[in-house]
Amino acid sequence: MTKHPIPFLLYLEWILLGIIAIIEFLRFPFPHLPRFPLLNLLGLAVFGVMGLRLPTQKSVKVMYTGVEIGVILLVSLVGKLRMLPLMLIILVIRNCFIFERQSRLIITGFAFVLFLMREVDRFQSRSLRLRPPRLAMPERWLFILLSSIVVFGLVLVFLQLLVDAVLAERRSRDELAQANAQLRRYATRIEDMATLQERNRIAREIHDSLGHSLITFNLHLEAALRLLESNPAEAKGFLLEVKQVAATALQEVRQSVATLRSNPLQGQSVEDAIASLIQEFHKSTGILPDCQINLSHPVTPDMKMASYRIIQESLTNIYKHAKATEVSIQIWTDSQFHLIIQDNGRGFDVTQNTTGFGLQGMRERTQALGGRFTINTAPGQGCQVRVEW
Repeated sequence: MTKHPIPFLLYLEWILLGIIAIIEFLRFPFPHLPRFPLLNLLGLAVFGVMGLRLPTQKSVKVMYTGVEIGVILLVSLVGKLRMLPLMLIILVIRNCFIFERQSRLIITGFAFVLFLMREVDRFQSRSLRLRPPRLAMPERWLFILLSSIVVFGLVLVFLQLLVDAVLAERRSRDELAQANAQLRRYATRIEDMATLQERNRIAREIHDSLGHSLITFNLHLEAALRLLESNPAEAKGFLLEVKQVAATALQEVRQSVATLRSNPLQGQSVEDAIASLIQEFHKSTGILPDCQINLSHPVTPDMKMASYRIIQESLTNIYKHAKATEVSIQIWTDSQFHLIIQDNGRGFDVTQNTTGFGLQGMRERTQALGGRFTINTAPGQGCQVRVEW
C-alpha cells in the first residue's frame, strides 16, 4: 500500500463524499429521507478512508477494488443512495492510479453499466407512477434518461483522459528529476576527476620544476660554503647563481598558485585577465607577446575560462621549454570562437610528446565544450596551438 500519489485528487474525493453525505439528509428537492441513512454514511466513511492508501501489489489491487465495488453496491441497492454517480466518478478516478489501461476500461465500463441500470430503474419507476391522462410524460423522461447517460459517459471519458494526462505529466516530471539528479552526480564526478587531474599536474610541475630548483639551490650553496675561504670570487659566483635559481623557483611557485585559483576571471573581463598573463610572462622572460582580441559575438563563460586556462598553460610551456623570442596570441569570433597561440621556439615532435599533463589538459578543456584542439609543430619550427569552438 502507498499514499495517494496526487493529494489534490484525494481532497477532491473527500469533497465529493462530503457533498453526498450532506445531500443524504436534505429533504429538498427530495421529499423523503433515504431508507438507511446510517448505512450510507458508514459506507461513505469507509470509501473515503480507503482513498488514503492505494495498493501496489496485483492481488491486493483486486481485493481493494472488490471492496470498493461492494460498498457501492451496498449503498446503492440497500441504502438507495441518491448521489451514486459521484461515487462512481470517485471509483473511476481512484482506479486510474491502481490499474493499467485495460483494467481501467473494465472498471469504467462497470461504473457506466451500474449508472445505466440505476437510470433505467428510475425511469421505469416514474413511468409506473404516471396516470393515463399523462401518457406524454414517458417521452420527456426518456429524453432525460438518454441525456443523463450520454453526459455521464462523456464525463467518464473526460476523467480517463484527464487522469492519463496528469499521470503522464507526473511521470515526465519524475523522469526529468531523475535525469537532473543523475546529471548532477555526473557533473560532480567529472568535476572531482578534473580537480584531481589538475592537482596531479600541478604536483608534477612542482616536483619537476621547484624540486629541481631546490636541489640546484642546495648544491650551489654547498659549493659556495666550501669555496668561501679558499676562493671567495668563485663562491660569490655560486651565490649569484643561487639567487637566480631562487628567483626562478619563486616565479614558478607564483604560477602554480595562480593556476590553483578557482576563478581567475572573477571581477574582470577576459581581456584584462589575458593582459595580466601577458604582463607576468613579460616580467619572467622579457618577451612581450603580441595579443589581438576581437570578440564580435557573445562568448559563454565556460569558453572564456577555458581559453584563459589554455593561454596560461601555453605561456607556461613556452617559458619552460620553447626558448622562443616571439609569441603571438589571436582571439576572434565569427560563426565560431577561434584561439591561436604561436611562438618561434624550438618546437618538438608531437609523436614523442603526447602524455604531458599540459597538452592533455588543454585538449580535454577544448573537447569538454565540444571544440577542436590542434597542435602544429616540429623540431626547430616553433609551435602553434589552435582551438575552435
